[in-house]
Amino acid sequence: MGWFKSQMWKVLEWTDDSRDTIVYRFPMDGKEIMSGSQLTVRESQVAVFVHLGQIADVFTPGKYKLTTKNLPILSGIGSIWYQGESRFKAELYFVNTKQFLDSKWGTTSPITIRDKDFGVVRIKAHGNFSFRVADAATFLKEVFGTNGKYSVEDIEGNLKSILLSQMSDTIAESKISALDMASNYTEFGGMVMNNARNQFAELGLELTDYNIVNINFPEEVEKALDERTALGIFGDKMGTYAQKKAADALGDLAKNQGTAGAFIGMGMAGQAGGALGGVFNNLANAKDTPIEQPSAQPQQSAERHCTQCGAKMSLTAKFCPECGAKQTPSEKHCPQCGAKVRATAKFCPECGTKL
Repeated sequence: MGWFKSQMWKVLEWTDDSRDTIVYRFPMDGKEIMSGSQLTVRESQVAVFVHLGQIADVFTPGKYKLTTKNLPILSGIGSIWYQGESRFKAELYFVNTKQFLDSKWGTTSPITIRDKDFGVVRIKAHGNFSFRVADAATFLKEVFGTNGKYSVEDIEGNLKSILLSQMSDTIAESKISALDMASNYTEFGGMVMNNARNQFAELGLELTDYNIVNINFPEEVEKALDERTALGIFGDKMGTYAQKKAADALGDLAKNQGTAGAFIGMGMAGQAGGALGGVFNNLANAKDTPIEQPSAQPQQSAERHCTQCGAKMSLTAKFCPECGAKQTPSEKHCPQCGAKVRATAKFCPECGTKL
C-alpha cells in the first residue's frame, strides 16, 4: 500500500518563478492522480487536464478537491478503482493567462507603399505589443502541442509576422498618406490592432496593446515632412507645398537672372500658378533690360577767387597767383562728415569732431 500511494499525486500546483513562461506541463514522472487530490490554481493561471491527447477538463483560479463531481470526463475514462480509491492517468498543463508586456516588433526589410502625395515610398517601422492567453484550450490545440514548457520567445516570431502582415494590408486598404501616418501613430496603430485581433483569437490569444514607436521614411520624404511641419500645412496637402517650392525657386531665380529660362523650361511656373508664372516671365525678359543707374551728384567746385583781385585760384592755394596776396580762408570742411564750417571753428557743428 505504501508503494502504491507513493506513485500517486495528492497535491497539484505550479509556482511560477519566471517572467515569460506561457505553458508549464506538470511533471507526472509516471505517477497517477488520486481521486480526492488537491488542485491549486493561482491567479492568472488555468489548469488543463489532457487524456490521450484530448482536453478533458479546464480549471480556473481556485482550490479544488478532485472528485467525480468536478471531473466528469476523467471519471469515465481511464480511471481505476483500487481498494476503495479511484486513481487515473492524465497530463496536467498550467497555462499562464497574465499579460506579456512590451514585446518588440520591427520591419526586417522596407515596406513598399504607394503614397498619393509622394508616389512609391519604402518605409521601415518598429514598436511594441502586449498579449495574453484568452482561451487556454484553443491555445493548447493550435499552438502548444505536447512540449514540456512554452515561453514568449517560442511564439514571438509568429506573432510579429502577423502584425507586420496586417500593417502592410492596413496601409494598402486604408490608403493612408505618409503625412497622416507620421502625425497619427496612435490612430494608425489602432487600425492595425483591430485588424490583427481576429488572427490572434484564432490562436487562443488576445492582442491587448499595439504601439508604433517610429516610422522611418526615405531622406527626401523626411525633408519634405520637415518643411511641411515648419509651414503647419498638414491639412493643406500638396497645394501649399508646391507654392512654397515655387517661391523658393523664385528666390533662387532672383539671385541668378540667367537661369530664368531653365526654370521656365522645367515647368516650375505652371506648378506655382499663373501669378508666379508671370513673375518668372517678367524676370526672364528683364535680363536684357538695362538697369538705370542713379544720377551722379554734382561735384562741388574745386576753385575759389582771390579776396584782393578776384582772380581764380585753387581751394588749397595760400597766395594769389596773380597779385600775390595772402589768402585767409573764411570757411573749411569737416574731415569727418564734410560739412562746411567757419575757418576759425574748433569743432564741427554737425558731428562734433574736433578740428
